[in-house]
Amino acid sequence: MAAGTLYTYPENWRAFKAQIAAQYSGARLKVSSAAPAFTFGQTNRTPAFLNNFPLGKVPAYQGDDGFCLFESNAIAHYLSNDALRGASPQDAAQVLQWVSFADAEIIPPASAWVFPTLGIMQFNKQATEQAKEEVKKILAVLNQHLNTRTFLVGERVSLADVSVVCSMLWLYKQVLEPSFRQPYANVTRWFVTCVNQPQFKAVLGVVKLCDKMAQFDAKKFAEMQPKKETPQKKEKGVKEAAKPKEKKKEEKKPAAPPAEELDECEAALAAEPKTKDPFAHLPKSSFVLDDFKRKYSNEDTLTVAVPHFWENFDRQGYSIWYSEYNYPKELTMTFMSCNLITGMFQRLDKLRKNAFASVLLFGGNNDSTISGIWVFRGQDLAFTLSSDWQIDYESYNWRKLDVDSEECKTMVKEYFAWEGEFKHVGKAVNQGKVFK
Repeated sequence: MAAGTLYTYPENWRAFKAQIAAQYSGARLKVSSAAPAFTFGQTNRTPAFLNNFPLGKVPAYQGDDGFCLFESNAIAHYLSNDALRGASPQDAAQVLQWVSFADAEIIPPASAWVFPTLGIMQFNKQATEQAKEEVKKILAVLNQHLNTRTFLVGERVSLADVSVVCSMLWLYKQVLEPSFRQPYANVTRWFVTCVNQPQFKAVLGVVKLCDKMAQFDAKKFAEMQPKKETPQKKEKGVKEAAKPKEKKKEEKKPAAPPAEELDECEAALAAEPKTKDPFAHLPKSSFVLDDFKRKYSNEDTLTVAVPHFWENFDRQGYSIWYSEYNYPKELTMTFMSCNLITGMFQRLDKLRKNAFASVLLFGGNNDSTISGIWVFRGQDLAFTLSSDWQIDYESYNWRKLDVDSEECKTMVKEYFAWEGEFKHVGKAVNQGKVFK
């Protein structure tokens, strides 16, 4: 079974392909997408990184055995199992066909249409209209193919579905509003089926289809452009040499952006202007969350960490919440259920300095539940404060606890220690994950 590290930047749809493949195959994949492990634009330019990945592009994969791969399709293929790759030579060829279709047919028009709405590419009306027409043709092809099929190849999810879904993510999230996608019901049915599979959700979180087609925002585009230096003033009395008139060039039909430009634009998503800290308005708290995390990580939970927590907890500056997964009947194998928790944690890196959680899986295969205790800065449910943090939280029921109640104290003790009666659950602890 493959085991290694995937280097990427946050929200890289190309990296999602490899992550989802690993969810299905059980490959042990560590994702490095944030400092200090990996900083896009810095780490990938170091001699050590370029020695393994000469182009300096991500995603890039390095196995624990030293085996290195670049190019997302190759990485996803390597991390897949036989079922994903295609069980027969015919199925394998069809999988390759749809993977190529995603790269060659979907990505260019999707990027030309979507990137301007994200503020990372200048808007061109003619190019956008052309892209819309190309997307319609693509959707028509997929709609016809899926008329009698649940998945693109065979009777189960394959790398074909993974690749095509990931290439269409931004289309469905940004521009394919209900009226536009209405003629392509088979495609939307297939897309929704895929993104709601546990292995997809562990990586993508909850995918919300757009309600209204996003438009180009000139202000956002201007904010994302590098500042230009102010030109020096000309010396008085010095005339500028007359420039020869340029010949009027013949207008050409706009083409889809080249691959190099797409890579640069996608990478720009990782460098969007920083949003305002949602906790900036709160007064300084006497409770140092990092101190508690160190106690929890390095010392005994029941005799040191939990007492330290209650002795220093700031009731005005922090709140405690109980979460319970809403769809226990969908939970099957315990390792897949645990991957749901891990996937959510991986995509919440920006929340770590203001939160702590211990989330547990109870029960066994085909009979399990997920619930946990979360500690947040402030009195509000943190996920609602920033779009960056709205990862999977809608799949859980959230209840704010009375920090002075016996219920809260018992839950904190049991969930932090992963042991106790857990009377409200009725199942034994299987395993757990800590967000810290």
